[in-house]
Amino acid sequence: MQVRVAEFVGQSNKSWQDAIEQAVSQASKKYRNISGVEVINWTAGCQGERIVEYKADVKIAYTE
Repeated sequence: MQVRVAEFVGQSNKSWQDAIEQAVSQASKKYRNISGVEVINWTAGCQGERIVEYKADVKIAYTE
C-alpha cells in the first residue's frame, strides 16, 4: 500500500470547515481511500467588513 498526497483548494461562502469539506468532496471524485487532510493555508475574500468567501488550501492523503 502506497500513500500519496494531492493538493486541492476548497471554496465556500459559509465557512472554512465547509471549504475543507468541499475540497475533500472534490478529491473523493478522483481518489479513493482518503486517509487524512492537512490544512496548508486559510484565506478569505471580503466585501467591506464582511467575509464573503472562505478558501482552504489542503493536502489530502490517500492510499493506492
